[in-house]
Amino acid sequence: MENKITGDTLIIDLLQINPDAAEILFSHGMHCLGCALSHGETIAEATNAHGEDLERLLAELNGEL
Repeated sequence: MENKITGDTLIIDLLQINPDAAEILFSHGMHCLGCALSHGETIAEATNAHGEDLERLLAELNGEL
């Protein structure tokens, strides 16, 4: 993976960094890619809103798990 996904990464940019991001988010019940907020919401904000563990999700999105 070329770029590392951080808590500050915008939801809308996830697929460009990790093509599997949608599947990972969906597995956590997060359907953020279809949300109108995805253009301005960070992954940290989304995990907070959905009650998900940011560090674990980042590890999955970055292929560390």
